[in-house]
Amino acid sequence: MRKRGLALLLMAMVGTTLLGCSKKAETTKDNNVTSNETISSTENVEPTSVKLSVWGPSEDQDPQYGEWLNTMCNKFNEEHPEWDIAFTYGVCTESDAKKLVPQDIDAAADVFLFSSTGLENLCQANSLSQLGGKYLDSINENYPKVLVDGLMYEDGGVYGIPMTTNTFFMYYDKSVFSEEDVKSLEAMLQKGKVAIPLTDGFYSSAFYLGAGCTFFGEDGRDRNAGINLGGDNAVAVTDYLVDLVSNPNMVVATPADAIAMMREGNVNAYLCGTWQAEQTKEILGDNFGVAALPSFNLNGTDTQMSPFGSSKAIGVKSTTKYPEVAIELAMYLGGYEGQKLHYETRNYVPCYNDLLKDANIQADIVVKADAYTIANIAVPRSNFTEMSYFWTPAESFGTELRDGVITHDNAKAKTEAFNVSANSSGIQ
Repeated sequence: MRKRGLALLLMAMVGTTLLGCSKKAETTKDNNVTSNETISSTENVEPTSVKLSVWGPSEDQDPQYGEWLNTMCNKFNEEHPEWDIAFTYGVCTESDAKKLVPQDIDAAADVFLFSSTGLENLCQANSLSQLGGKYLDSINENYPKVLVDGLMYEDGGVYGIPMTTNTFFMYYDKSVFSEEDVKSLEAMLQKGKVAIPLTDGFYSSAFYLGAGCTFFGEDGRDRNAGINLGGDNAVAVTDYLVDLVSNPNMVVATPADAIAMMREGNVNAYLCGTWQAEQTKEILGDNFGVAALPSFNLNGTDTQMSPFGSSKAIGVKSTTKYPEVAIELAMYLGGYEGQKLHYETRNYVPCYNDLLKDANIQADIVVKADAYTIANIAVPRSNFTEMSYFWTPAESFGTELRDGVITHDNAKAKTEAFNVSANSSGIQ
């Protein structure tokens, strides 16, 4: 396969570079600072001309948002006098990359941003470079395991560098709930109204995952295991949710509807990710609270809700003419300084371990809740395309829960039917 051959070529190139340019210093752990020795040893050497194309969302190239992508690429060029890089930029969102890159790999960018949930589409088209050697060591050392797992394909290779997270947690009104209250869903429902989007499988799955159900195995990479929403644990969760929707303090609402209800004073807490943080803070002011998902009491046992965790990532195309430069740039964009500037310009929650220890970032309660979730309770969201089978049955199942169609009497049959539908494309 092209990606495997490139991985071997890259390892060979790295070895040649280190042997042939022994005075060239290694970059620091965050891949952002080049030593004075490097500069002095190359200042009399004609730099190698390199042409790199880079794709990212328009906001990352917009002066209004600090031109994060252009700024970081220019800094990378300045810090590498051994290369004279001419950059060209294109607009492509992380979610669109899985469709656009495979259409014409040679015409695609050398370095591009993508969603880890689209990894299989990119790998099936042999359009991503597998990362190995010192790069893989750095990824394993500097990023949360759940995100690295989400960028690992079923062949065991890692194909991207995490840039930011995609998970969810809870926003709450501190005038209604204490820090102790928000650890337990039952405790919260005694004091105020909690909105949960049960008609969206992205959120409702946290109950089933917490009870031990799995999506393509424990790590999301066992295709043959499929989606496992069967057995007594899953039925127990469905029974729990039947009672939950009958609680007058439980509101089934999307995050967009929930924040509108919070503005009106009709909801005191809701589940969502980072994308509604600023709006919620504006509503709650000094009472703005953020916490990891609570536990729920399942048949007398406190059970931690477990959300999916995935990432937006940076990848290198398999046919790039400059693999070493392209991978170094990708590591740089996803490294300490790259994520720091992304946080400062666009409020992208960082996931680089050392950056998360920064005092200013630790003071951000949204980042703190997100980082805790990713490090402690999130489950890798599988990048298999079969995950797409789950969302429509989950929506139907959640709607039936909300509307009272699912009861204790039919919970087992309904859960088993849900499990079958979640593992089927619907095409006979």
